[in-house]
Amino acid sequence: MLHRPLLRAKRHHLLRVLKRIMHNPANKNDQKGALLLEVLISMLIFSFALLGLVAMMARAVQFSVDAEDRNRAALLANEMVSTMWAQKTVNASSLSSEITAWQSRVADATASGLPSGTGTVGAANGDGVVAITVTWSPVGPSSPDHTYVTQVVMP
Repeated sequence: MLHRPLLRAKRHHLLRVLKRIMHNPANKNDQKGALLLEVLISMLIFSFALLGLVAMMARAVQFSVDAEDRNRAALLANEMVSTMWAQKTVNASSLSSEITAWQSRVADATASGLPSGTGTVGAANGDGVVAITVTWSPVGPSSPDHTYVTQVVMP
């Protein structure tokens, strides 16, 4: 264990060295431009954070539009199901005019349709089940086609 006088001497020596460093005019010149560099680095970090927020917002808008398109596809398919139930038939040949009008509504993106939308009504299988398919191409870079399929049978 060190003796107290030795500890005081070391502490006194350390204080003298620190005072010499603090009062040395050469050290003041070493700090020139450091504040500017710190500000530039802070601005760079802030810019990256802001860029990340903008990218996140763009992705959120894309998810919102995709969800809206999926909802619209479900509503359009349900519209065709309602027409079949109202006419009490799943026979596509007896619903040709209704199917044609429905397909034009699906394809018209400006009036509640879908972008590049197509709607098809399949033929009834042996159990009387008909598949209604709505396909669309979402707006965006190289997005694959989306498909919504529902099946209907007369109750």
